[in-house]
Amino acid sequence: FPYTTLFRSVLLDIGAVWCHWCHVMDRESYESSEVAEIINREFVAVKVDRDERPDVDSRYQLAVSAIAGTGGWPLTVFMTPQGRPFYGGTYFPPVDQYGRPSFKKILLAIAEAYRERRDEVLKSADETMNMLATAEGFAGRHADFSPRIVGVMVQSALPIFDEKNGGFGSAPKFPHPASLELLMDWYVRTREERVATVITTTLTKMAKGGVYDQLAGGFHRYSVDERWIVPHFEKMSYDNSELLKNYVHAYQLFGFEFYAHVARDIVRWMDEWLSDREHGGFYASQDADINLDDDGDYFTWTVEEAKAALTEDEFQAAALYYDIAETGEMHHNPAKNVLWISAPPEEIASRMGMEAAHALELLASAKTKMYAARLKRPVPFVDKTIYVSWNAMCVSAYLQAAQVLGLDEARKFALRSLDRILAEAWDAERGLSHVIAYADAQAEKRFIRGLLDDYAFTALVCLDAYEITGAMSYFHFARQISDEMIRRFADPTAGGFFDTEASLQEKLQ
Repeated sequence: FPYTTLFRSVLLDIGAVWCHWCHVMDRESYESSEVAEIINREFVAVKVDRDERPDVDSRYQLAVSAIAGTGGWPLTVFMTPQGRPFYGGTYFPPVDQYGRPSFKKILLAIAEAYRERRDEVLKSADETMNMLATAEGFAGRHADFSPRIVGVMVQSALPIFDEKNGGFGSAPKFPHPASLELLMDWYVRTREERVATVITTTLTKMAKGGVYDQLAGGFHRYSVDERWIVPHFEKMSYDNSELLKNYVHAYQLFGFEFYAHVARDIVRWMDEWLSDREHGGFYASQDADINLDDDGDYFTWTVEEAKAALTEDEFQAAALYYDIAETGEMHHNPAKNVLWISAPPEEIASRMGMEAAHALELLASAKTKMYAARLKRPVPFVDKTIYVSWNAMCVSAYLQAAQVLGLDEARKFALRSLDRILAEAWDAERGLSHVIAYADAQAEKRFIRGLLDDYAFTALVCLDAYEITGAMSYFHFARQISDEMIRRFADPTAGGFFDTEASLQEKLQ
């Protein structure tokens, strides 16, 4: 930093395009002329896109967790000009509320402390750095690896399984697809019925909940309640790619047609909303809302909205099936209902006094009409940035789904997307880039050096493509990219890999 910044601390804001509370804090605070004047006078302000620089985000998430005991987005970090954090948090409101001080109050207090009590601030920064020095990711520790760790991981997951609702722990609940994948692999090896129960209960409850988009397909980011009913409505490509694998593998393992249906539905949503159909590639995410005044209104329904789209019989069937009532689940607007499957079609038929086949027809017609009506609403923003690592994950999921479910078009699109990654992101001299296309097509294309995830997932998907097609070119790409990953990221001292290139390690100082 220039000499003049030595008298000002650094304000770092890390957010993401899909993050609702990031948008809220932007509007409430960063767009305020009064707050802007304080920031410009007292701080050096730095803004980082979490998706574009996950390596920076991971470091400062760890720092703020050490300081405040929690992390998330928006991430607000105050640091010395040398990048040593001494205070931080997540969302700060414009006035004192939610048990949190206002952002303006925080800014003025930090500025005053840095000017008048610099020694205390530097001591706090030293304490934070000492805490980080003992963290696993920064301590450089190493030990012999034992395969027994897999069993330990499985056994640690089982006690926190929610017997009633599926998933792990209590609210808020995330899907944790990697854990489900590990449990499925364990079940294949051991045939432990307890593990099968954990898998099937979780996958079934999630797919019947509001965390799953019952009209368009695809999963929202997570559920704010333990029953998977009310989600945070943003949708991420990497969540859906890994959940697609979960449902494909569960279908292979247990043979439940419902899981195959969910997998096809995820592909349907990704085809429609997250795919560059012209060039190949998968977009990053879809926002939760249209603006800061709504909270998932695009995805939710009042009784009047549902009735306007449906016939009387269709509404009656849909209301029973999706639990559409005068009082819904959304706290900001109790008339709004999240759609979730509250009863099986057979029960709907019985309660309406009709044959099951007729009830299924009504439900199918209602779903089609409600989705058509929803499409007339303003659609939440889709971030059309194409990240290499997330694309590799999506291609891998598509290839596996196509092979198991016979989805020839998904297979073709996946291979075209992989070919685009290899053509536009890979260079034998420069390595992989992290981004190959931005949401703004007119934006100047910048080379963002690839991270460990970009190399690892791209090498893996090249092997997937080689196994499925037999094309040696994919095998050769996998070898080249793996060799470069080892050369650029391997830690020759402690073993393992750095998340950024070893020669360019960007550390908290």
